[in-house]
Amino acid sequence: MGRTERNAKKKKKWPKIVGIISLILVLAVGGYAIYLYQSVASTVGKMHEERGPSDKRVEEVNISESDPLSILLVGVDERKGDKGRTDSIVVVSVNPKQKSMQMLSIPRDTRVEIVGKGTEDKINHAYAFGGIDMTIDTIEHFLDVPIDYFVKVNMEGFQQIIDSLGGIEVQNTFAFSYGGNDFPEGHLSLKGSEALNYSRMRYEDPKGDFGRQDRQKQVIKGIVDKGASFSSITKFDDILEALEGNVTTNMSFDEMKSIQANYKEARHNVDQFTIKGTGKTLDKWYYIVSEEERLAVSERLKKHLEIK
Repeated sequence: MGRTERNAKKKKKWPKIVGIISLILVLAVGGYAIYLYQSVASTVGKMHEERGPSDKRVEEVNISESDPLSILLVGVDERKGDKGRTDSIVVVSVNPKQKSMQMLSIPRDTRVEIVGKGTEDKINHAYAFGGIDMTIDTIEHFLDVPIDYFVKVNMEGFQQIIDSLGGIEVQNTFAFSYGGNDFPEGHLSLKGSEALNYSRMRYEDPKGDFGRQDRQKQVIKGIVDKGASFSSITKFDDILEALEGNVTTNMSFDEMKSIQANYKEARHNVDQFTIKGTGKTLDKWYYIVSEEERLAVSERLKKHLEIK
């Protein structure tokens, strides 16, 4: 066989080889995608806690139609033998049509009516009295807006989630030290334990608990941004393990997929704010929100959620 014929045969074989390699790669990627899909579905199933639609909704939210929605984020300080209290409370409204997100922090000492208890107390006590259901009912009554979804994070497992993402990025406004960590002013890359200390400090902050709430929202946004990046895909198993043990939500897997597909652009335009009030000692120290401020915040959220 001459060289020309051998070269011709090689040229004919080459597309076949490329095709076989391509097929193997497609199958490998497809197999990994199926594995990820099944793993995520299994993890979300274990995280899921059923809760019906909000009574504040006349019509249910249709996430496939990109209706604006609300999500309650709560960090709960749960320890063995103690039901715990909410350490952080953030109400997020997401409007995909406006491509915007609003994050409202509610100070944990805010005096409110605890729905189902019949008393006025600090808002973070609602969880100790009646868990996530009483917490949601109390917040819905206080703000007069629906809570469509909730995500509850155990603060003790908070650092595991951040470590599984490979850390997060924040922008610190002033230098301070807390829990054995030093936090200089400026851009910071934080590991899980550092992020937990960064979000917990309040006594050295000129803004007190408000400053702490600002840092908590920075950390939440850092987690969202890092979780949305492609680089985190390589840590998928660690992320799923961290989420399974530390997060509870009423979102189903299908709802999560729809929200990721239809609402993700809103994370690029985030407006963070806190309900305003004053400190006052009654039977104990409370954060008192005026009726005028409560109504103003309620109307702001309703407008963003397009609730008439």
